[in-house]
Amino acid sequence: MSEPVSVPGFDADAFGRWYDGVRPGELAGPVTATLIAGGKSNLTYSVTDGTSTFVVRRPPLGHVQATAHDMGREYTAMSALAASDVPVPRTLAHCTDDTVLGAPFYVMEKVAGEAYRTAGQLEPLGPDATAHLARSMVEVLARLHAVVPAEVGLGDFGRPAGFLERQVRRWGRQLEGSATRPLPDAEALLARLSGSVPPDGEPGIVHGDYRLDNLLCVAADDSPVKAVVDWEMATLGDPLTDVALLLVYDNLGHITGGGAVADASAAPGYPDRDTQLSTYVAAGGRELGDLSFHLGLAYLKIAVILEGIHHRYLAGQTVGDGFDRVGEAVEPLLAAGLDATA
Repeated sequence: MSEPVSVPGFDADAFGRWYDGVRPGELAGPVTATLIAGGKSNLTYSVTDGTSTFVVRRPPLGHVQATAHDMGREYTAMSALAASDVPVPRTLAHCTDDTVLGAPFYVMEKVAGEAYRTAGQLEPLGPDATAHLARSMVEVLARLHAVVPAEVGLGDFGRPAGFLERQVRRWGRQLEGSATRPLPDAEALLARLSGSVPPDGEPGIVHGDYRLDNLLCVAADDSPVKAVVDWEMATLGDPLTDVALLLVYDNLGHITGGGAVADASAAPGYPDRDTQLSTYVAAGGRELGDLSFHLGLAYLKIAVILEGIHHRYLAGQTVGDGFDRVGEAVEPLLAAGLDATA
């Protein structure tokens, strides 16, 4: 039997002892872990005892904002949505004891599927399969927004009143805590958003980071989306923030040249903005009005997230590859946010 092997942020021996305590008899032996590539925020590990395999999620190493990387939030959201028609992984255990891995974490089943991030990954599928996959992505988002929070036990999951105003303040505070350089466009965008907050609409469950590479998919299936993952920013609020964020993620490759971000939307067959929006409404999503505020907020949010990742990279606190050019995207995103709200 092999000895436990540890990777950055994951002590296999400590995890094994803890897991055997909360779910006794399930481990067939010592565990080994592999860091799953692709994430630039929370750390995700594929963990196996030689017989079964599951996934562990924990916050990044170092410089963690107080309101970010909430493992309990992810665990609660997925556990509740297991009773809905939104596909999520089955949750197994949640640990709030920092002494085990140095931070809270949770365990979930490993779902077979691909997280498509780049046009290069999608191109071999062909335009028709790519269009079908993207359409399914939008339809799943509409299904999420149709869920009544109280009916799945999430009635107290957030404070929807004043959600948009708090979002502007929150991302302003996040930027203060992670900025590595002067960002005058951030100040201008924050001021513009603060002065144009729309009234509250009917609240719903907000994923908070909905995009193609936060889905596990089997492209050849009729229903290709097998699981929605990365629920760390989920809450109750205005679902149109998810819609706007998806549109902005799809525009990232065009704004930054694709160097530091996903460019899946450049693949042949990937639908344009109008097609995405009409698919969302037809699938039972919320009615769409003027999205300029929501788009500006989405650009700000992604810029702040990437600046935080850039902060950790400069401090030597990132794990894995692909962090060296993340900071290049921040200023173009802020400029795009100003254009969207002009």
